[in-house]
Amino acid sequence: MTNYLIFGASRGLGALFSRELPNAGDTVWIVSRSEPYLDELDGVVRVWIPADLSMRGTGSMIAQKYGDAPLDVCLYNAGIWEDDAFGDSYDYEKVKDEDTERIIAINLTSAIVSVQKLLPNLRRSKNAKIIFTGSINGMENSRAPEVAYSASKFGLRGVTHALREVVRKDRISVTCVNLGSASATKDEMEADSNARNTVSPDDLISVMRCIISLSNASCVKEIDLLAMSDGV
Repeated sequence: MTNYLIFGASRGLGALFSRELPNAGDTVWIVSRSEPYLDELDGVVRVWIPADLSMRGTGSMIAQKYGDAPLDVCLYNAGIWEDDAFGDSYDYEKVKDEDTERIIAINLTSAIVSVQKLLPNLRRSKNAKIIFTGSINGMENSRAPEVAYSASKFGLRGVTHALREVVRKDRISVTCVNLGSASATKDEMEADSNARNTVSPDDLISVMRCIISLSNASCVKEIDLLAMSDGV
């Protein structure tokens, strides 16, 4: 049996991970503001931890709610971005200070603090994995103009590489998966006039399962998983 804790799993890619990664008998703790999918008909136990990741002290609260159980997979998938991001209407000069602060808080600060509080649980696992969902915006030469979002995703890569050195002695793997355009459902992908415009949910789940399945003798440092149409 595997214990998962997934941040940002009430919708989108996080909901996909919650549905598709665990097997019958596993338990998934879901951290999100809105109530997630909690159906247990597939034999997976899903527990909701309501949380606002922008608030100070949330990391400690999550660790307290999780308790003393070993944590096998900690998947930090939470992420927000500026209004009008990823389109021609995005305007850096019009981004509000509070929006920038919230993006950094949720995408970066919370990742650092929350994982710190969960380290005792990760160390109780025989083969723990920490996985951060990064972005094409955090890669060199992406030409992405979204300043706060890009800064948070570049920072998340830095967290990945520094944290790996902290937990190397514990044989805990730390990986950043830098995603390009991706679909959370097959319906989303089929709605696209050109299927190459997005990474399929099946491909994304396959990559995540590969990382999780490796022994603690190996570590995937970073994966860039991009659609064929992504120009990086």
